[in-house]
Amino acid sequence: MSKIYAGSDHAGFTLRRRLVEHLRARGHLVEDLGPETDASCDYPTFGAAVARAVRDEAGAFGLLVCGTGLGICIAANKIHGVRAVDAWNVEAAKQSRAHNDANVLCLGERLIAETEAIAVVDAWLATSFEGGRHARRVAQLAALEIEESHADELPRSTANTDAHQQ
Repeated sequence: MSKIYAGSDHAGFTLRRRLVEHLRARGHLVEDLGPETDASCDYPTFGAAVARAVRDEAGAFGLLVCGTGLGICIAANKIHGVRAVDAWNVEAAKQSRAHNDANVLCLGERLIAETEAIAVVDAWLATSFEGGRHARRVAQLAALEIEESHADELPRSTANTDAHQQ
């Protein structure tokens, strides 16, 4: 069985807790990183916590839930070594593991029914990375992370930030 770190924000609280129960009942070792209540909280905090735990433990997976799955997925993908996906159905979940070696699954409580979420999680965990030509592409993703980690040393365009400030 798999080691899984789980987390959410307030908008994903209920679905996260149900999925944690489901995964534990199936024999997975799940560490629930919270939050403990459904009080308003910030998805980047929990997305980063789960992503760092996955990064730091070889072979571990992450499960994140927010209202749409989108914001928490963006937060998780800021952590080096994490390939987080927002899978909205079983086929997307399978492909994200088989082709992208995704290690964090994100879901949106407001957008997916609990029964479908359970099916997505089960399919995602049951699917193995195919390697082969996909390994080359995953390596390219890792190279992009390294390249971007040095981006602070490069001059940045202010065009986008100027437009948003007006």
